[in-house]
Amino acid sequence: MAEEELCSAKNGEPRKFDPKFRGPIHNRHCTDVLCCAIFVVVILGYIALGIVAWVHGDPRKVAYPTDSYGQFCGQKDTPNENKTILFYFNILKCASPIVLINLQCPTTQLCVSKCPDRFATYIDMQSSYRYNKSYWEYYRQFCKPGFNKPWKSVAQVMRDEDCPSMIIPSRPFLKRCFPDFSTKNGVLTVANRTTFIDGRGKTRNVTDLREAANGINNVLDARSVGMKIFEDYASSWYWILIGLFIAMIVSLVFLVLLRFTAGVLFWIFIFGVIGIIGYGIWHCYWEYHRLHGIPGSDLTIYDIGFQTDFRVYLQLRQTWLAFMILLCIVEVVIILMLIFLRNRIRIAIALLKEGSRAIGYIMSTLFYPIITFILIAICISYWAVTAVFLATSGEPVYKVMANQTLCKYANLTCYPETFNMTNVTKLCPGAQCTFAFYGGESLYHRYIFVFQLCNVFVFLWLVNFAIALGQCTLAGAFASYYWAFRKPADIPACPLFASFGRAIRYHTGSLAFGSLILAVVQLIRVILEYLDHKLKGSQNVFAKFLLCCCKCCFWCLEKFLKFINRNAYIMIAIYGKNFCTSAKEAFFLLMRNVVRVAVLDKVTDFLLFLGKILVAGGVGVLAFFFFTHRIPIVTQEAPSLNYYWVPLLTVIIGSYLVAHGFFSVYAMCVDTLFLCFLEDLENQDGSAERPYYMTKSLLKILNRQNMPAKRQ
Repeated sequence: MAEEELCSAKNGEPRKFDPKFRGPIHNRHCTDVLCCAIFVVVILGYIALGIVAWVHGDPRKVAYPTDSYGQFCGQKDTPNENKTILFYFNILKCASPIVLINLQCPTTQLCVSKCPDRFATYIDMQSSYRYNKSYWEYYRQFCKPGFNKPWKSVAQVMRDEDCPSMIIPSRPFLKRCFPDFSTKNGVLTVANRTTFIDGRGKTRNVTDLREAANGINNVLDARSVGMKIFEDYASSWYWILIGLFIAMIVSLVFLVLLRFTAGVLFWIFIFGVIGIIGYGIWHCYWEYHRLHGIPGSDLTIYDIGFQTDFRVYLQLRQTWLAFMILLCIVEVVIILMLIFLRNRIRIAIALLKEGSRAIGYIMSTLFYPIITFILIAICISYWAVTAVFLATSGEPVYKVMANQTLCKYANLTCYPETFNMTNVTKLCPGAQCTFAFYGGESLYHRYIFVFQLCNVFVFLWLVNFAIALGQCTLAGAFASYYWAFRKPADIPACPLFASFGRAIRYHTGSLAFGSLILAVVQLIRVILEYLDHKLKGSQNVFAKFLLCCCKCCFWCLEKFLKFINRNAYIMIAIYGKNFCTSAKEAFFLLMRNVVRVAVLDKVTDFLLFLGKILVAGGVGVLAFFFFTHRIPIVTQEAPSLNYYWVPLLTVIIGSYLVAHGFFSVYAMCVDTLFLCFLEDLENQDGSAERPYYMTKSLLKILNRQNMPAKRQ
């Protein structure tokens, strides 16, 4: 049979038979030692980078706002300990909240203990100070520390920016004072007022503050929604955990039942598709026959040209004829594929059932993704902390802030200690040396961007290594099952633990090598995404096209490398060879059986996708009825929620991820058994000396059998 014939390539001939081979080799040697040494050195360097970043960085720069003097608001053991909020002298100079939060607004900023709660101007304060000094006591808390000259002229105060020209009712948000906007009868107001007096005595509308505080109301509303969401989580978290536990049980049951239902589910789907297409053919013929004799229906598509209303084309017999011919072609192709690929489909279904049986014997593999999750979580945490410390490693940088737009010293770097001794204040009256951002001119600060790239690269390398370790460990465990001649009697004890030990002890270098190649491609993709973000406003069409092509090519390359790496790790787990040799042997083995690979891949993808939808959808429906109080038995137990969709979406997404975690083990099991099956088929002949290790169902499909051992 052509089905049973195995072709060989010049560079990919089947491996010579080893009569001593009985599954994953235990007497191994270390592979890719050089890459292992480099990997260890990189990890030590990564730890050193984290220590250096920790020494120079200061996360308080992210947690606390900084005033114009480079001091943190609310920092303990400082004069600003009780002043936790940042106040802007003239918020009208700030373009938007994004500028206020990420950059520096060109106005004096001070740390205050509370935001203003009333409208007032410095002019009004001076007028009232003569009769009631309490006005000054309130106003001075928003002036520079130590300033106590309420009689100082307004012009001089504005020039030196000793006090704000006006204060407006505000409320703290992100530890910064923003105007207290509200809407009354559809009109924007601040403290129920639509107008206010600015520092120059001019009446202005509160809409003038809109640009300076654009989007604040939406963000504040989002904060309110966030509080309600937090309340929903607080009252329903244990029910969410119960839902995820149910998803775990359903996933386990689905995997166990696949050994009995894999074939039934697949063939039901296939015949369902054939039936739907058949109905489509009949419906097209019925429409074609119905339009016979109707005026205008015999026109061609070419005659009526392009029409924006596509319903016009449905009135033509030619349209339904084209649909019918197309569906007939698809139907014939599917039927022919089923006829000629029936044995390969049967093999794929048999391997799926065998995968379910293997997991049943090695149940510990289902929980290995927890280890991978923990390793990846550690990598993400270390990367995030290092990135924050690197981003906050700069020293305070001060810039000249001048009221005069023509001041040539504006925005130049200055030093507060020597600023008053320069002639800047003489040439630019009212100019100040204020804090701008964190940076530096030292060698370390110049290469912070390079360190951030290194941080991203090593992070990608470590994450890919954690995934590779999981794939190699699972492959070794499932290979131990396949190469057990008498299942389950010959399966070694603790196959998962033994496989994990072999992967760490002997193949760290090979796993690091494969992860390195993938990390390099992913880093290039990150850089391309960064360039694409920078070129969004560019008008260079050719550059955009070239960048789009590069992104597409590297996306395809990453997918191909993931496929190669996955199968290389399986061969490493079985034979214990280095990465390049394993990748080459796996690639040629798959290419010699490319049709089987395609069929198995699609059948597996379909069943696992069906399983994920079944688990997430089933648990989601149950959660919907529960959280909306539609299950009479547990109506009293269901919590009262602000938004029932909050725990519902959490349960659905969590259930999908739980199912994905379990099914990823199953997919790895099927891929491993498939490669072992191909190796078994190429290297064994069914004789007593070289028996097949595949199950009887696979032997029956291939019309092969093992010869009984000769009696002595």
